[in-house]
Amino acid sequence: MVDINRTLKENVLAKWDSGKVLIVIGPRQVGKTTLIRSLCEAEGNYLFVNGDDSEDRLLLENAGENKLRTIIGDCTTVFFDEAQRIKNIGMVLKIIHDQIKGVRLIVSGSSVLEIANEINEPLTGRKWEFNLFPLTWLELQNHFGYLTHKKNLQRYMIYGMYPEVITHPVESEAVLKQIAGSYLYKDLLQYQGIRKPEVLDKLLLALALQLGSEVNYNELSRTVGVDRASVENYIALLEKAFVVFRLQPLSRNVRNELNTSRKVYFYDNGIRNAIIGNFKSLEFRQDTGALWENFVVAERVKKLNYERWHGRYYFWRTYQQQEIDWVEETDGAFSAFEFKWNINKANAKFSKTFLDNYLPQTTLVITPNTIEDFLM
Repeated sequence: MVDINRTLKENVLAKWDSGKVLIVIGPRQVGKTTLIRSLCEAEGNYLFVNGDDSEDRLLLENAGENKLRTIIGDCTTVFFDEAQRIKNIGMVLKIIHDQIKGVRLIVSGSSVLEIANEINEPLTGRKWEFNLFPLTWLELQNHFGYLTHKKNLQRYMIYGMYPEVITHPVESEAVLKQIAGSYLYKDLLQYQGIRKPEVLDKLLLALALQLGSEVNYNELSRTVGVDRASVENYIALLEKAFVVFRLQPLSRNVRNELNTSRKVYFYDNGIRNAIIGNFKSLEFRQDTGALWENFVVAERVKKLNYERWHGRYYFWRTYQQQEIDWVEETDGAFSAFEFKWNINKANAKFSKTFLDNYLPQTTLVITPNTIEDFLM
């Protein structure tokens, strides 16, 4: 596989010798194993435990300190891959951390839900957590160089930025169809809250078709055939599996602001397009504006996460259809951004109501010509 340097690598290395358990969480197929194994191999003496391997899981079942010492041997680093599949992984990690000194612990997982359930209490005060996402704009610019990277923009909008899609471009559609199937959320299907897997498929399709629009939970419940509470629960689970994420409205009691609606975005355009079965070029599509918005929003979320940014982000809209695509708040100060695929709309005006009430420090229209201003 082509080696693409990941931004998260430096973040993890900064905590490498912290003495705490390092946990890297993200969707399947984004390169968690590749990244962590490269770090472990640089150290040399490490043990790899595969949570997807039934034999590895069986060896660790009911393992106490003595058995764990035997399993670890003289290894100085232990990497538990897809740790959510390992029974009582939280207690296993706690025993190693507390009783077997001099062993570095690295954990990967593809489900926030199960990892959190298993390790939060046993590892209180003993862990650092990181998220790994599909490849980012900066990572690919560093890899390809500026000119090639910019030429790839339309391809990114259609096929997304999963590592295997980037490194095997001829097989992009097949790769995405595989990932976008149940493989992407297979951990959720094993979770007790998912009693109707077909509802997930219907819900994902409905969300994919409403890309960039405000989501009406009541309407979704009618579409997929379950009650509103179930719809909200399933979307929350899809968030924990890193398939989608929600954007809240900004509402500070300005007259006529929307304050109950939500937007739902996909972490990767390719996954979204695989769900609806449409990989047509942009010139033959009706959803180019929505694809552009989803792409830029997802890239910004990845960038801010890697930077450990401490602010909050929203969209803003009024009942009179005044709207700001993306608003960031840091220490009470606001910045506002509009996303326009058509570069001729780069001078779009921002709502006077918003400007007067929120006094943003920055207002930018992000087009393909100015994307670096937002993502670098």
